[in-house]
Amino acid sequence: MSTDKPGVIAPKADLPTVVVGESVVGVAVVDHEPQTAPQPVAAAAGWPPRFSCFVTGTDTEIGKTLVSSAILHSLVRQGVRACGMKPVAAGAEIRDGALHNDDADMLIGAGNVTMPQSLTTPYMLMEPAAPHIAAALEGVTIDAVPILAAYLEIAAASDAVVVEGVGGFCVPLNDHFDTADLAQQLDLPVILVVGLRLGCISHALLTAEAIAARGLTLVGWIANEVQAEMAFADENVAALQQRLGAPLLGRIPRLAQPTAAAAAEYVNLAGLPNWPTRRNNQ
Repeated sequence: MSTDKPGVIAPKADLPTVVVGESVVGVAVVDHEPQTAPQPVAAAAGWPPRFSCFVTGTDTEIGKTLVSSAILHSLVRQGVRACGMKPVAAGAEIRDGALHNDDADMLIGAGNVTMPQSLTTPYMLMEPAAPHIAAALEGVTIDAVPILAAYLEIAAASDAVVVEGVGGFCVPLNDHFDTADLAQQLDLPVILVVGLRLGCISHALLTAEAIAARGLTLVGWIANEVQAEMAFADENVAALQQRLGAPLLGRIPRLAQPTAAAAAEYVNLAGLPNWPTRRNNQ
């Protein structure tokens, strides 16, 4: 594949092609400056396709991190090297001299591949606000290039990558770029987390339409019970099963201890594209 066109990052042999805008904007909050795309690495002959996905949700605070961690936990149980990535995290605090975000930390804990935080979360922002607002407060412009370059580095070092979005599917990242644009450029299969509460049917259907409008494939959805008792929860799930056109991968109840391992018991991911068969190497 030619990489003569400006703004095209040359993919690994088994990774998606990612296209960025014609111009580079903003400054990356990373330890290095990945303005030049990493060079492709040839895949070994017969290398099986890798599992990767983009996890989005119907809103913020509806369980994307719990589901992403459960997916990572399930991948590790399959015996593969799995790494989570939360490209943008807002609401970080300094602990032991370093920035930490609870969502990003949970993904790190669920995977088994250790990568620098500058790759797993290129944009770690302190203010718990919409990303473009939190970034502006720090004088930062969120840019696609460092995120896409970081994804390629993580994918090269892992058998599987789970990328978690921020907020809902169309959250602004800068004045001209949002999470839907990022998902489109990553070009990964999408898993939708539906927080079960009043209004979730419309939220889920509108999100599914937005995913399809970007040319992406919704490969499944997971219902997460975010309320202790939701009236007509079963009926809401049934309505979504009838209308979403993608398989229900699981329904996570309210958990006393919302851990990756606990949530993983309620999801079935075996039918996802490129889901790995169990390896006996652990």
